[in-house]
Amino acid sequence: MRFVGTYLITGATGGIGSAVAELLYDAGHSLILVGRSAERLEETAMRLVSPTPLAVEPTAHPTGEERVWTLELDLSDPLRIEASLAGADLPALDGVVHSAGVVELGTVAEAPPGTWVEQLLVNAAAPAELTRLLLPLLRTARGHVVFVNSGSGLRARGGWAAYAASKHALRALADALRDEEPEIRVTSVYPGRTASEMQRKVRDQEGEAYDPADYMSARTVATVIVNTLATPRDATVTDVSVRG
Repeated sequence: MRFVGTYLITGATGGIGSAVAELLYDAGHSLILVGRSAERLEETAMRLVSPTPLAVEPTAHPTGEERVWTLELDLSDPLRIEASLAGADLPALDGVVHSAGVVELGTVAEAPPGTWVEQLLVNAAAPAELTRLLLPLLRTARGHVVFVNSGSGLRARGGWAAYAASKHALRALADALRDEEPEIRVTSVYPGRTASEMQRKVRDQEGEAYDPADYMSARTVATVIVNTLATPRDATVTDVSVRG
């Protein structure tokens, strides 16, 4: 078969990232799954394809059923991303979905500096650096970059200052990239509360019970993301909010 495209997904072991991977794989695309844990990446990949997916460092465009690569990458240290990618011979990319993210609630009066630093690094600086390094591959394919943002990227609320600041920065990154790279399509997706382990953590920090039935499914958000990637070349979905 002819593979439609190649997509790199960060946070591929998380709820939304994993759901995006499943939908893209089912549509016939090739995938590069990015995450911090090699073991969890392998588990995610094995849910998509058998036999064993290609190992951590991609070396060539896949053939046959070899359509899934895994790439172990720690986005908490953007200064090391370039060195981590040095041995990976990546193909031209039709798209990148930035789905990785962290959250830590806290008021301005109480949040320590580390809370701000971690969220700004993972949620904003790392996507910026990874995008910078992948731009040559995206330009070659006239690719599409999707930033999975948050409702907090549109409005900041009490107790969410550091997270909202990181997501506002991510929105600025997307808007600037769209202006700088007219041949690359750029989309920001702003999901509301979504059933995920991140949401479980948030509810715990809020002192409330977590019931996944109360929230949108990760697959619902992933469907919106994949639909933006499938938009015909004569249009770009620049911003889309998804609410449950």
